[in-house]
Amino acid sequence: MDADWEKRVAEAWETLDSYEEDRAEEFREVIDGLVAELPHGHPVGLFERACAFDSTGHSDRAVPLYQEALDRGLDGYRRRRTAVQLASSLRNVGRAEEGVALLTAELEKPGDELDDAVRACLALCLAGLGREREGLALVLEALAPHLPRYQRSMTDYARALVADTPA
Repeated sequence: MDADWEKRVAEAWETLDSYEEDRAEEFREVIDGLVAELPHGHPVGLFERACAFDSTGHSDRAVPLYQEALDRGLDGYRRRRTAVQLASSLRNVGRAEEGVALLTAELEKPGDELDDAVRACLALCLAGLGREREGLALVLEALAPHLPRYQRSMTDYARALVADTPA
């Protein structure tokens, strides 16, 4: 795995939208070809294959690949992306509680540019469990810093939404 490989993977992902639903397998074959260049069971390869299944409507097939990638030591930015994407896939397959646990733990880790994605996906998992007020609070807190005004008000409103919600 080198800069050339990373570039070719990025280029492949840029073509995803050009594949119609009935050609999704072709896209996955492109990713599989790139993954085949890595050692068998490489965590980055597992991650890329999981993403390909996830992005073509197969969350059920993505979940075990994401989990294996984490188990094999996926780290850095891809590890954080995996947490978000795995939680989303877990929600899609009816396991939103596991997604909540995963992303709640993720909020305790050092932040980066994926913080808002963590909160947005956590909000979806919470909504999937009937905990929409908590989800809305997370989304408002994530949105507040991006507003040109009303940051303090939105943050206060977000806190008020969950002030009486049992943990």
